[in-house]
Amino acid sequence: MNILLVLHHYLDRNAGAAGATLRLAEQYQRKGHKVCFFSFEDLPHWFSEKAESSVFPWFVASHIFKLVSQHPIDVIEAMTGDAWIWGNVWKNFSRNCPLLVTQSHGLEHTAHLQVLEDARQGRLTLSWKYPLWHGGFRLWEVAQSLRCADLVFMLNRQDATHAIEQLGISPERIHICPNGISEALLNLPFPDSSVAENRPIGIVQMGRYTAQKGIEYGVPALNAILRRYPNVKVSFLGTLCSAEQVYADFDPSIHDRIRVIPTYTNEQLPDLLQGHHIKLLPTLAEGFGLVIVEAMACGLAPVTTAIQGPLEIVTDGHDGLLVPVRDALAIEQALERLIRDRGYLETLRYNAYQTAQRYNWADIAQQRLTLFENLLEQRRHSK
Repeated sequence: MNILLVLHHYLDRNAGAAGATLRLAEQYQRKGHKVCFFSFEDLPHWFSEKAESSVFPWFVASHIFKLVSQHPIDVIEAMTGDAWIWGNVWKNFSRNCPLLVTQSHGLEHTAHLQVLEDARQGRLTLSWKYPLWHGGFRLWEVAQSLRCADLVFMLNRQDATHAIEQLGISPERIHICPNGISEALLNLPFPDSSVAENRPIGIVQMGRYTAQKGIEYGVPALNAILRRYPNVKVSFLGTLCSAEQVYADFDPSIHDRIRVIPTYTNEQLPDLLQGHHIKLLPTLAEGFGLVIVEAMACGLAPVTTAIQGPLEIVTDGHDGLLVPVRDALAIEQALERLIRDRGYLETLRYNAYQTAQRYNWADIAQQRLTLFENLLEQRRHSK
């Protein structure tokens, strides 16, 4: 098959959605299929980064229209909101109509509900622009892209349910398909990091240091834990902000046990996570939670919020602990439970490591390809 992958990001192997798309493309190619991309790199250089998202669907439609008139394309796999102009209008003027697939990396509508809840609680002030773009037209774009797609991939059941019940998407067109992790993180030796009584415990939080990732709730819990347990250390990886910004939220007396690494690559993770045992992710909205699986593959037990993405990965009490969203005390209590009960922590760590091995891109890519082939075959028979 000839597959076009469309994404409203730059092609960065170490970024979330872009990295997942690139690894998926590698598997498609290994299985003998041809892959091409359309991304922010393909836009004119004079567009600003802020304008790119708003104009991107128009350039996508133009690119697809030209591409299918010159080369046979079997499948267009685009992120939500990217191909709605093509799917609703332009494909009607094309002689060769590829299968249109929409991929959600976290449904914008469910994330929007969390934003509104933060605003309602007075924890977030929305600009006057929010209802016009992110809370308005952008949601409409996403809904349109879901409705015109032949096939929709969702990362979790909650997003799928919302799309069916609130947006009217046919259940037959929606499939839940997870992301995978880098081959460099699969089948690593289980780390021999002793969690015997009184030995140091390492906690790590991976991802942007932002309100959406729950720092308002994670920081108070970590402050309390670090003050109470002098043998605990914390690392923040991939904050995309300075160490000074992170340190400003913590008691100066514990700064020597806090490490901040603003950026990293997937290949560095096994080394960066050595000596760590617990993965904290107090996120407010998460389509999947790839950093959870990556940490689990390195032998860390996750403590994360019971929201749509993590619920697809973590089984509470088996391979991690789930806590209520926006609950700093629950986070603190979960961390303390694992620090005080080393045997339980070791059990969760090993089970988490085993769970992570399921998330390999080769199997995930084959699931998608089988769906593509079945739908294309149905089309051929219906003609």
